[in-house]
Amino acid sequence: MAYKIDDSFCTGCSACEPECPNQAIYEKSGMFYIKPEKCTECIGSFDEPQCVSVCPVDDTCIIDKSYPRYVAA
Repeated sequence: MAYKIDDSFCTGCSACEPECPNQAIYEKSGMFYIKPEKCTECIGSFDEPQCVSVCPVDDTCIIDKSYPRYVAA
């Protein structure tokens, strides 16, 4: 599953965007979003998704259950 950013919690601080190893996070109109097709949940790169680890607001970066779990090639 990819992660998504809950826009009701996102403050637009931009801490997550430069930390994403897949460049899956982008800004639009001051809010940040995750491209699910690029999100690997940081599997194989980090122990914890980087968006989750740097976000200053708990439960902003959450699993998007509408996408299948990422499987490393």
